[in-house]
Amino acid sequence: MINARFFNRSELIGFLALAVLLFVILPLSLDIFRLNLVAKYLTYAFVGIGLVICWGYGGILSLGQGVFFGLGGYCMAMYLKLEASSVENTKIQSTPGIPDFMDWNQLTALPFFWKPFHSFPLTLVAILLVPGIFALIIGAAMFKRRVGGVYFAIITQAIAAILTILIIGQQGYTGGVNGITDLRTLHGWDIRTDHAKFILYFVEVVLLFACIIAAQFIRLTKLGRILVAMREQEDRVRFSGYSVANFKIFAFCAAAIFAAIGGAMFTLEVGFMSPSFVGIVPSIEMVIYTAVGGRMSIFGAVWGSLLVNFAKTSLSESFPQLWLFGLGALFIAVVLAFPNGLSGIWADYVQPRVDRLFGSRKSGWNDNSVADGAPAE
Repeated sequence: MINARFFNRSELIGFLALAVLLFVILPLSLDIFRLNLVAKYLTYAFVGIGLVICWGYGGILSLGQGVFFGLGGYCMAMYLKLEASSVENTKIQSTPGIPDFMDWNQLTALPFFWKPFHSFPLTLVAILLVPGIFALIIGAAMFKRRVGGVYFAIITQAIAAILTILIIGQQGYTGGVNGITDLRTLHGWDIRTDHAKFILYFVEVVLLFACIIAAQFIRLTKLGRILVAMREQEDRVRFSGYSVANFKIFAFCAAAIFAAIGGAMFTLEVGFMSPSFVGIVPSIEMVIYTAVGGRMSIFGAVWGSLLVNFAKTSLSESFPQLWLFGLGALFIAVVLAFPNGLSGIWADYVQPRVDRLFGSRKSGWNDNSVADGAPAE
């Protein structure tokens, strides 16, 4: 049950405000095109929530979250492409029943790793397992050898670049630079219609709130407190008998799974997946969304994803030649003026007034203040 024990007063206000905005205000006030844009923005919020656990609480800065976002998206795209290939007109293909880009690259049989994606339940499992196992391998290889800090961030960047090159180079298996496109139906249900996009929006919002609750649960448990202690004094945690590497691996894998869910929903919302969402640039943008919202705040990550992407869209529409400069200035201004992001603005300026209004002592919306009693970094 979601109550004040699970969320403090300020967090509960943020939870309810976000629920009213996403479930009521936006669906009633926006046309389907704009609502679909919001759904696209929210897919990055899944990545942000994972980064709050991994980076904000665990102190593990990953600059390669686009890898897991892309893996989840490609898993969903492979299922949708196989369904589209089984019903589309294959008269012009020399090998019917396989994706069109495979036929163009003269493949005569479906690769073995594509075959499980004929099954929707197996696809859902793969969306969680494939990125999770990949993150487990990376985490075990790095954290067991005590690789961390800036070195780990650079390695994740390199992995994002390598995976992008691999996807583009294996065009016959992945669709190459174009990615997997022309995705039409889900179990015979046309996902391109306005009605389908409306339903998918609500499915995504429900999943987002489920991830928020899961992240909040992690934060409030002993595991969350150990992650914060590990971020502040890693050696003391290690000397206390805890396996720091295992806790880091868990945080990294949790962030990967959250990102993969966002990637799968992105594929459903926009109808394609390409390597342009896997590489270094999108991965850094995902970190920026979290930093603007506040890396210590679960809700801040969601608001940051919404507001930064809205600003990006608005600036690109109004100032197509200058929008990159405007967006860069926005990032610099937020970082210089509000180093704790949007959640810091709430904690410093809004929440004290809320507490005075309710006549309560300061409890802190910023997640870090609740988790370990210390101010946000």
